[in-house]
Amino acid sequence: GPIVRGEYVMFTLQHAIAGPKPVSVTKHALCLPGDRLTMFETPSPLKPNSWDGHYYCNGQLLGVSLPLAHNGLKLTHLKWSGVIPAGMAYVGSTHPRGFDSRYFGLLPIANLIRMERIL
Repeated sequence: GPIVRGEYVMFTLQHAIAGPKPVSVTKHALCLPGDRLTMFETPSPLKPNSWDGHYYCNGQLLGVSLPLAHNGLKLTHLKWSGVIPAGMAYVGSTHPRGFDSRYFGLLPIANLIRMERIL
């Protein structure tokens, strides 16, 4: 069935932070087509002359970006606000240091595999 907000989704991620080879990643679908994603920046308390992005879906905080990865590499964050377009989704996790749409942007829903929760 269709992906619902909060469900687990799996996808393949290819990004320098994740390593040289594509990796399989599981995250939550947090902001879906028609939802309003709002991002604003504030000076980062973790690195001088850097900015953190604060991400909200329909007014609910999803997360705050960090200027550096756990290994010290510089992170760039998504600088976009607006209504999530048809066929796209913002994915993330509850972990404050999670690597998610804050850094790699919106993903095509067609590339997401809906996961069922096993009890």
